[in-house]
Amino acid sequence: MKKFKFQLETLLKVTKRKKDDAEMKFAESSRKLEEQRAKLQGLLRELAEGQEEFADKTSEGKTVTIGVIMTYNSFFNWKRKQIEQQQDVVLKATQDKQQKLKILMQLMTYLKSIEQLKEKRRNEYNAEVLFEEQKMLDEIGLQLSMRK
Repeated sequence: MKKFKFQLETLLKVTKRKKDDAEMKFAESSRKLEEQRAKLQGLLRELAEGQEEFADKTSEGKTVTIGVIMTYNSFFNWKRKQIEQQQDVVLKATQDKQQKLKILMQLMTYLKSIEQLKEKRRNEYNAEVLFEEQKMLDEIGLQLSMRK
């Protein structure tokens, strides 16, 4: 009896390789997203620290010059602009991660369907082999009974 051979084995291997690549790309995009979120948190923390420092300098009883107020104002505007830019970067990184996840899910579904097809073909092959063996055993039994 011939050995089981799945004709789409090459497709299965290629699809597995693509799935592995997609998993790596998804992991990389997840890592980048976390880095960008951490950077955004750092910027927010810097803004909060600057606001606390400004609040300390302008608390009751302390005199503040126009230069100090202008310096803090420009610092706050600069930080807010950085935060807005970083929020855009985080949004793009989130979208990239979602896109990579979508691709990965599609490949996983495709791979699962190929694996199910392979299993179905293997079961059909096993049933065919069992049928052939049973047929041969019946013929041998028939021949033995005919000889007696």
